[in-house]
Amino acid sequence: MSYLKDTPLGRNSAFIDQYTPSLLCPVPRWDARESLELDDTALPFHGQDIWNAYELSWLNEKGKPEVALAELVVPCTSPNIIESKSLKLYLNSFANSRFAGRDRVVETIARDLGQVAGAPVDVRVLTLREARQQPLWEEHVREEPGELVDTLDVAFEHLEYRPELLLTDQGPERTGVLVSHLLRSHCPVTNQPDWGTVQVRYTGRPISPASFLRYVVSLRNHQGFHEQIVEQMFVDLRRHCGPRQLSVYGRFTRRGGLDINPFRSNYEDAPLNARTVRQ
Repeated sequence: MSYLKDTPLGRNSAFIDQYTPSLLCPVPRWDARESLELDDTALPFHGQDIWNAYELSWLNEKGKPEVALAELVVPCTSPNIIESKSLKLYLNSFANSRFAGRDRVVETIARDLGQVAGAPVDVRVLTLREARQQPLWEEHVREEPGELVDTLDVAFEHLEYRPELLLTDQGPERTGVLVSHLLRSHCPVTNQPDWGTVQVRYTGRPISPASFLRYVVSLRNHQGFHEQIVEQMFVDLRRHCGPRQLSVYGRFTRRGGLDINPFRSNYEDAPLNARTVRQ
């Protein structure tokens, strides 16, 4: 991934506060998927990357600042992901530019992100009042439903990535949900840690909760963008546990005013975009 050194994430960046779409930087999905032996023409999952942007502001036609939150949904079938620092810089470039209303801002962001991702991107821009009425801003933070594996009294011998730690238990096919807040990985450019919560929903042989916990912890020093880590987990669970139905949903903590929440499934529709306790 030497080409990643040429992205904004790998170098110092000037702060630009006039609308500048050229700040956006694509990262091809094929590189990480090739290492997972995935064929973009026949992916074993569908899904999307849900971005929440908390630092969006622009000037109205009278020069008065407006502030808002944005929800950006990128389909997992897009050829490119959008490099996160470039998206932060791009959204900050709206700060001192005038736009003729919120609709114009939405149209502009959707056009620019779609061109970089290589596929249509769904964009919603919400006022603070509107955002408070969304699942993202429920009065009580949403707790991920399922079996929380983090409380298991488990010994750990390995802190390096080991997908073979995943095991199934004896017993008939079941539908289960496993949750862990212990997901941590590393940015492949800066090597800074990324923190998140993962929820796995499946139907198939019972996945051993202890083995799932050991596997999640084995990713602690593994490198990958958020989207790549979730796809890695989907592939590993499918290969080593063989569930008939599988969904993996990662909810990562925010960095630079953005949180990224990839979802991959072979049977479910898009999930609710509701923040977890760490978001």
